[in-house]
Amino acid sequence: MRTRHIGGVPVSAVGLGAMPLSIEGRPDDRRAVATIHAALDAGVTLIDTADSYHWHAGESGHNEELVARALAAYGGGTAEVLVATKGGRGRPGDGSWTVDGSPDHLKRACEASLKRLGVDTIGLYQLHKPDPAVPWADSVGALAELLDEGKIRMAGVSNADAGQIRQAHDILGGRLASVQNRFSPAVRAGEPELRLCEELGVAFLPWSPLGGISRSSLDGRSRSGVPDPAYAAFHAVAREHGVSPQQVCLAWLLARSPATVPIPGASRPETARDSAAAAGLVLGADEITLLEAAESR
Repeated sequence: MRTRHIGGVPVSAVGLGAMPLSIEGRPDDRRAVATIHAALDAGVTLIDTADSYHWHAGESGHNEELVARALAAYGGGTAEVLVATKGGRGRPGDGSWTVDGSPDHLKRACEASLKRLGVDTIGLYQLHKPDPAVPWADSVGALAELLDEGKIRMAGVSNADAGQIRQAHDILGGRLASVQNRFSPAVRAGEPELRLCEELGVAFLPWSPLGGISRSSLDGRSRSGVPDPAYAAFHAVAREHGVSPQQVCLAWLLARSPATVPIPGASRPETARDSAAAAGLVLGADEITLLEAAESR
């Protein structure tokens, strides 16, 4: 497993997004734990979770508790595993998402996450989403206080634009460790944020990195059945290597920038293993050019 860095901490080049293990359509507990263990067996040392990753009302922290149980039950060492969690969003149980980036909420949420994860310090704590009702400086300022208090080792932001990233970097005194934004073959609008992270020395964690690829058919067609050049290119390269298009997608993300650490979700052990294997896939220059040129319709 190749490694990348978040705030100077080495992590596997491909992480695990644990959200599918707790939201709608989640697997049973046994398969969920097996999925996390499969990722660990494959060398994954970054697990992304959040207090709002749950399905029903009244079960906030479901995913954090699941991750904690899986790590405790794992037969191998877990000292090098970085658990990244998030605060600032909620789920009332009707399928919707709420946002609360107030300092008081973030501090309470962090305390609750510490207890659920069973740790004294959270490895990476991320502001889940900007709250339009709260000044950005106030929300990020709460992260700075949590850093100063030793409650969190590193701080990150998610779903932030370039201006917010720069401001967070300044407010945190250069201690911004990561940015988790959506980025995939189908959604490439986050390019300016990715390049800014490179400039600042901040890790860029693409969420939903397999968007589009996982929903396309074997010949690279979209859901509507229309051939899509972006999907088709990834499938074509996958056939040449004898791997899944998902692996090609993750390898493409890794090749785009040394700052990227994709966190694909998984709900089955075999999916977790397949994603982790992407860290060992090296694409040729001509293949990267082909994938870069393919634009999703």
